[in-house]
Amino acid sequence: MPELPEVETTRRGIAPYLEGQRVTRVIVRERRLRWPIPEDLDVRLSGQRIECVERRAKYLLIKAEVGSLISHLGMSGSLRLVECGLAAAKHEHVDIELESGLALRYTDPRRFGALLWSDDPLRHELLSKLGPEPLGGLFDGERLFQLSRGRSMAVKPFIMDNAVVVGVGNIYATEALFAAGIDPRREAGAISRARYLRLAEEIKRILAHAIERGGTTLRDFVGGDGQPGYFQQELFAYGRAGEFCKVCGSTLREVKLGQRASVYCPKCQR
Repeated sequence: MPELPEVETTRRGIAPYLEGQRVTRVIVRERRLRWPIPEDLDVRLSGQRIECVERRAKYLLIKAEVGSLISHLGMSGSLRLVECGLAAAKHEHVDIELESGLALRYTDPRRFGALLWSDDPLRHELLSKLGPEPLGGLFDGERLFQLSRGRSMAVKPFIMDNAVVVGVGNIYATEALFAAGIDPRREAGAISRARYLRLAEEIKRILAHAIERGGTTLRDFVGGDGQPGYFQQELFAYGRAGEFCKVCGSTLREVKLGQRASVYCPKCQR
């Protein structure tokens, strides 16, 4: 599933081509995504000028003059720019055509993504209860420490909880815990303030670096320009179970936490 850096990479890729452009029409070939695409999306969006493209957690918000399109890429979705009229291949479900002659094309082989409409997106039920952005000023180690007190759940699913902080998915939670030297199996409530301060800084550092590197190339992910991300070659733990630790040479191990595979180093992480 595309994570926060992949979604931010997509936002940066498509925003310059959308902002300030007027929508000429919306072509929907398949409405059956995770939630059905609104029947009146073409009526609502056509003729409107796109004011900005923002991101909230893993959602993209394409804000028009009246209302916003909320997009989630699901497990295999992508958004990219194509020429208007370019023949659509299988799984290319939606085109948002612009006055520039380009179209924003939504592709989703597994149809787990979403394209929804809202007059007030931050109050939409999918976004209204989300925690702070990891790269914003409202997130820090003190927040992690305070929210973790009395929590017996493992630290990895704790930092992946969107009510705690948004956008720290499996890949980047694994990498941040490795960088901070914290065993992902440890109880969240048993970790000290000092270690949470370090963990929060590593979350920020790794996410920011992954964004600059274009995200992580995994399965179907490509950015808004159709190009893959390049952070995967720098992974220290995620997806490397049974391989040697790049720091100490120990064999990396894998456990299941919250139904997700979690790779860690038994020597570097405690």
